[in-house]
Amino acid sequence: MVASTKTLDALRSIGLNLYERKIFVALLARGVATAGELSQIANVPRSRSYDILESLAEKGFVVVQPSKPIRYVALAPKDALERTKDNLNKKHDEVVERINSLKSSPIVTELETIYKEGLNLVQPFEMTGTIKGRHAINQHLNSLFKKAAKEIKIVTTEGGLNELYSNHYNSLKRITKRGVKLKIVAPVSDTTPVKAFSEIAEMKNTKEPLNRVYTIDDKHMVFALTDDKKVHQTQDVAFWAQSQHAIRSFVEPFFNNVWTG
Repeated sequence: MVASTKTLDALRSIGLNLYERKIFVALLARGVATAGELSQIANVPRSRSYDILESLAEKGFVVVQPSKPIRYVALAPKDALERTKDNLNKKHDEVVERINSLKSSPIVTELETIYKEGLNLVQPFEMTGTIKGRHAINQHLNSLFKKAAKEIKIVTTEGGLNELYSNHYNSLKRITKRGVKLKIVAPVSDTTPVKAFSEIAEMKNTKEPLNRVYTIDDKHMVFALTDDKKVHQTQDVAFWAQSQHAIRSFVEPFFNNVWTG
């Protein structure tokens, strides 16, 4: 039986590449098979089938039978998915533990030193880049917000304000408690968390549709290159730069004009 496109797409969504999907479905159809048999059924290069089956075994989708030749046993799909989920949770916990250990070790101090020394070799105009995907943009913003020492200025859309609340409100609240000033310009409506932000920031209402622009301590700026109402969050793109010149000559006048307008 050949799996439907919908089923193959679902398997892709949980991390199986094309060859892994083909081999896994072929093994489900056979129950037990060798790598050579599966490569023929799934139309996958024989030289790749061994690595693919080893990967599937590590993920929890198949069981290796120690025989000559080595045979592979299919698991019931629900059991395979449950095993895979458990393996991913275990790996996640292990990686988190390693990260926490690294953060409190001398290794991080060494890496920070290398990073700071490297920055001395970089020209300000080189500290720029585009960030794709709303999740990646929010991660970068969160990192920049945490570094703030004096002031964060934000101009954003109605949707941007709601997302700022969902992703950053608690962090911004902690940051303002340590003395960092927060100024926000955004369209205000019944659906925006104005009251919550008014407790931690100076707020200005604007009726004009605006872009999403962020500055942190006059050192970093992030501004959206896409319209958050017209693109999917995976296609959202922002530009980041570490440039006092760009902020003072472009972003600051823009912000001040909106703030006083």
